[in-house]
Amino acid sequence: MSDPLTILVTASGAPGSPRLLRALREGDGRPLRLVGVDMRDESAGRFLCDRFRRVPPGSHPGYLEALLEVAEQERVDVVFPQSSAEVGAISAGAERFAVPVLVSRPDAIERASAKSETVRLAERLGIPQPRTIAASDADGFRAAAAELGYPGRDVCMKPLEAKGSRGFRVLSAGADRREQLLGARPGTLLPLSLTDAVEILDGGEGFPELLVMELVEGEELAVDALCRDGRTLIASAKTREAFRAGLAMEFRIIDRPDLLEHSRRLVEALALDWIVNVQFLGDRLLEINPRISTLVYQPDLNLPWLAVRLALGEIDADEVAALNGRTTIGRRVTRYYDQVEYS
Repeated sequence: MSDPLTILVTASGAPGSPRLLRALREGDGRPLRLVGVDMRDESAGRFLCDRFRRVPPGSHPGYLEALLEVAEQERVDVVFPQSSAEVGAISAGAERFAVPVLVSRPDAIERASAKSETVRLAERLGIPQPRTIAASDADGFRAAAAELGYPGRDVCMKPLEAKGSRGFRVLSAGADRREQLLGARPGTLLPLSLTDAVEILDGGEGFPELLVMELVEGEELAVDALCRDGRTLIASAKTREAFRAGLAMEFRIIDRPDLLEHSRRLVEALALDWIVNVQFLGDRLLEINPRISTLVYQPDLNLPWLAVRLALGEIDADEVAALNGRTTIGRRVTRYYDQVEYS
């Protein structure tokens, strides 16, 4: 019997990790060995992978060296990054791995992750997006909010670089701090008044660079794409529903050729690679994530496994692109919590 194919999966404690690991095992029946790494010993990967190793956080200066050591000692065949916090460091050292690494180039990741660059790129490509103004101090922050209609209209703010919804807040002149304190549910993302936001942000550490944006109403949508050298091979649009603790818990594949075209043009302009996620609010672009997100899997369209086979040279880009028509409109996903017990 031949040696099993060994795949190193980073951030194996991420919410989408259990399903990704199962999708890889469902590949094509060949012997498979999964090596999970995470910064916590209690990662799901400890229980779901064949081998588990703890590494520092992706922001730690020793992270790349630790990952390289695991890859060498475990004799992995492919490295599969998952977390936004890690892809930059992994990409910067991708050439040091002796095996394929499913990550975009450093410049592509930097441009995709920088919200100010996303704004400029969408404007150049004519892709709809919320009206956005950059601010780097309290006066600029107030002026940007006023230009977008505050206090008569609610607006929102977001850091130039942030993971997911971190740092995102609605700014509302009607924010009621007493009601928030006494009546709001725990974990609810509450609006701030402009005055409260400035008081918090203009502290001793200095005012951060922010984007102030018009508040757009609509469904949260996204496109998941498998791409290579800026070419989109397979893509599908989906809803993002039933949020719990900031995570979408339900998804549905939808027919949105406009969003697929927007994503294709962004992938091409940024020369992105492997599995990426592009988020929208209605028809407006929100952000580009140069890493895998929660996918809507189906038996005949397993994007992570196709990415692995593509990286190993077992199939080519044209063969992968020929599978794009298999996407099932209306297919749904419901995420749920599970647990393990151990001593």
